[in-house]
Amino acid sequence: MLPFQNTYSELPDRFFARMEPSPVKAPALIRLNEGLAEALGLDPVVLSSPEGVDMLSGNRFPETADPIALAYAGHQFGNFVPQLGDGRAVLVGEVVDPEGIRFDLHLKGSGRTPFSRGGDGRAAVGPVLREYIVAEAMHALGIPTTRALAAVSTGEPVYREARLPGAVLARVALSHVRVGTFQYFAAREDVDAIARLGRHVIDRLYPELAAAERPALALLEAVVARQARLIARWMSVGFIHGVMNTDNMAISGETIDFGPCAFMDFYHPGRVYSSIDHYGRYAFGNQPAMAQWNLAQFAQCVLPLIDRDLEAAVVPAQAAIDAFPALFEREKLEVFAAKLGFSGPRQGDGELLQELLEAMSRNEADFTLTFRRLAQSLEADTDRGSRSLFVDPTEFDRWAGKWRARLDEEGVPLSEIAARLNAANPIYIPRNHMVEEALHAAVDRDDMQPFETLLKVLADPFTEREGLERFSLPPEPGEEVRQTFCGT
Repeated sequence: MLPFQNTYSELPDRFFARMEPSPVKAPALIRLNEGLAEALGLDPVVLSSPEGVDMLSGNRFPETADPIALAYAGHQFGNFVPQLGDGRAVLVGEVVDPEGIRFDLHLKGSGRTPFSRGGDGRAAVGPVLREYIVAEAMHALGIPTTRALAAVSTGEPVYREARLPGAVLARVALSHVRVGTFQYFAAREDVDAIARLGRHVIDRLYPELAAAERPALALLEAVVARQARLIARWMSVGFIHGVMNTDNMAISGETIDFGPCAFMDFYHPGRVYSSIDHYGRYAFGNQPAMAQWNLAQFAQCVLPLIDRDLEAAVVPAQAAIDAFPALFEREKLEVFAAKLGFSGPRQGDGELLQELLEAMSRNEADFTLTFRRLAQSLEADTDRGSRSLFVDPTEFDRWAGKWRARLDEEGVPLSEIAARLNAANPIYIPRNHMVEEALHAAVDRDDMQPFETLLKVLADPFTEREGLERFSLPPEPGEEVRQTFCGT
């Protein structure tokens, strides 16, 4: 059915556990991402067939598949766990799209593995659909991410806080190698495995680094740069991952493992939604520092590859990690310059942005709408636009005067500035209350229409459309979602 390739399973057996997923009783397609399937060069008709659904549920694979559960470790909320791994997932194989780009096909909720640690290995419909929504929204926003290919119901219950319908998520990614994958072998002092893993990652994700004088150092620097870019883009849309453990940081620079993630409504840098982040380790404003912390763990793993003399290796590795804040600030200023209507960042723009964010925090202004409505705020002395979101509008006025003076330096018509603003600032994001509404309809009433409608809205997040006003608005007091859950 699919011509899978399997470069990861060609690595030594200690990198994974070969296994078939546990069959499910009655697989049925909930939704197939036809656009993604076609982009991958796959036939949606075939994937929607009984044989295709069997494959997407883990019941039956073509001979070219080589299903494996990946081994990895990780720091979970700062505490190191030497063995985690795919406890409820398998990597089926790799598909190569028409442009020659290789993607993993990964099934979540496919049953127990040797890494399950007592879990049932299954997933419920709600979390599967949540990841589907958020992953596809992130893609539409232009943020590197794993993507949802299909959601399949299993016809079997899973037991969490209640009896829930089960499902499997088929997702694709450039790679599922994580910081925690390197940590798994570093904890075992298996330098040979670290070297093999490093070569695999370079061959697949960073082939331009193969000829570098010190490929491992070049890899570290490249991963640092990709993560700086990724986190800056998270911050630009108010995204809070919620579980930024090292096993959830992909070496590819993609957003991975959507659990208790959320998009912030009312801005505050200390905002936390995750029900398991009790001390705010992964609060919105902490995400850049946590990314650097995770990258430092990665650097420690690859020290033996940088230089056999570990003390000598520390110096360039530390320099690579120390470069993260400046790289992040540069990426942040680039993306927020666009969000403020500028052609690019100039001196003083960082201070101007920070002044706006601090005023937003004091006034509990909605993050997404504050930026989106800047296009309506171009005229001075207007009550429309972002000003209306502030409890004390004079705070916005003081900032807006400086902003308009900065816009004058652009030397272009306001109509062009407005177009820039609307192209950089989404009007539709996966607001938590809208996501929950769609999930409750799907799980409690078997009504998929809210889910389908939300996906359609989020597929074009920058274009305002009539009749969709409710999808752009923050929650009313009784609608606000204050906690999100992992779903495992």
